[in-house]
Amino acid sequence: MTDFEERLASCLERTIPGFRSFGSARRLSGGASQETYRVEIETAQGPRTLAVRRAAKGVGGTGQGPGLAVEAELFRIAREAGVPEPEIHHVFEEDEGLGEGFVMEWLDGETVGGKILRSPELEAVRPKLAFECGEVLARIHGIDPKAAGLDQKLATVSTRDYVTEVWNRYQSFDTAMPMIDYTARWLLDHLPEEMEPRLVHNDFRNGNVMVAPEGVVAVLDWELAHLGDPIRDLGWICTNSWRFGRHELRVGGFGDLEQLLDGYESVSGQRIDPAHVHFWEVFGSFWWAASSLSMAAFWRAGADKTVERPGIARRSSECQVDCANLIIPGPVELVEAETPASSVDMPRVDELIASVRDFLREDARGALEGRNSFLALVASNSLDIVQRELALGPAHLRGELERLCKLFDSDEDLETLRRRLCDGLRDGSIALDRDGLADHLRNTAANQLAIDQPKYSGLAVALEGKGA
Repeated sequence: MTDFEERLASCLERTIPGFRSFGSARRLSGGASQETYRVEIETAQGPRTLAVRRAAKGVGGTGQGPGLAVEAELFRIAREAGVPEPEIHHVFEEDEGLGEGFVMEWLDGETVGGKILRSPELEAVRPKLAFECGEVLARIHGIDPKAAGLDQKLATVSTRDYVTEVWNRYQSFDTAMPMIDYTARWLLDHLPEEMEPRLVHNDFRNGNVMVAPEGVVAVLDWELAHLGDPIRDLGWICTNSWRFGRHELRVGGFGDLEQLLDGYESVSGQRIDPAHVHFWEVFGSFWWAASSLSMAAFWRAGADKTVERPGIARRSSECQVDCANLIIPGPVELVEAETPASSVDMPRVDELIASVRDFLREDARGALEGRNSFLALVASNSLDIVQRELALGPAHLRGELERLCKLFDSDEDLETLRRRLCDGLRDGSIALDRDGLADHLRNTAANQLAIDQPKYSGLAVALEGKGA
């Protein structure tokens, strides 16, 4: 056994009644900021499966949120409030050498968002999920933070402060992405009226809700919870990133907004204004556009060198297009592909990349198991991005530079003009309705997305020019 498995076995022997022997601990695919394991043990009552949730490498995740000990408590509190949740068995202690994490009940159900939308076994329950998610959220938001002691353990975040915090975090990466700055300005200009701070799950979406044929069986991943505007949760499950290609179904790709609001009202007695949800839907894309970049920052810092993190960071362009579709819809035009420049003809650089990509996808992936098979697929997808960048990047950058030169009546270089645009949006010297600005932002975001992920549904919406 590995050192981790030995320590985990020792922990379970002390904390799980009837424990007899340790079988295995298999890390599940996905989960770049936290680790999740399926653990098999033998007990006096027979075989038993447990779930372990742990900070990446046991030493911390993204640096956001209240920590896994508080997350375990949130599972317990939500379960007591009627929210479907697993039972928490044990929270790791410092002397156990396992890092930050906890052991919980294993529940059977589907958590992969795309499978929830397409699995034949869930066909009957899908039409009911949006309503049920509304019910679940109303129960979460109905928890009294003070009575539960959460006001002492979770940060209270105003909407203005939340927008500003995300904007500042993005700026700390020192990368110029004007669509993010534009969206931050828009959000600060459209702040909803502040509500009484309630418990906000802050990552309630398709993919963090476990679904079985009988309905929602668990709400997962409380790592980003805080106290604030509860409608954040309703907007997040509507964010296009979590519809998994089914853009027309606004709630998680499986239902419409009215169903979600109906379910929420049935429990809370409160009818939520769709405009309030729209604000948080825009924020959701803004938040993920900025937060996905933190994956690259984390990778660059060397804390976790997994191939998954840089790939996730390239998803920022998906969210930037979603922001454009939501607040500045209009026509876009994609550039044409060019033959990539290469020092030699046989083989060209794009052919070398294709050979490695195909090996990872077709040979290595099949020979690997579990998370390593998943990471081989991630690596091959990253090489697809490199190939598209070689073919589309030069024309995309020329187009961006031409629009910026026109916008500023300048012949400065691309990076200087990008920075100039971001600085002007940040200090307010550039108005959001400046002539040509929306057109530039839409086209830049769409052409970048054509490189990063051309199959993402937001690109098709952008090309329609009608908005989300």
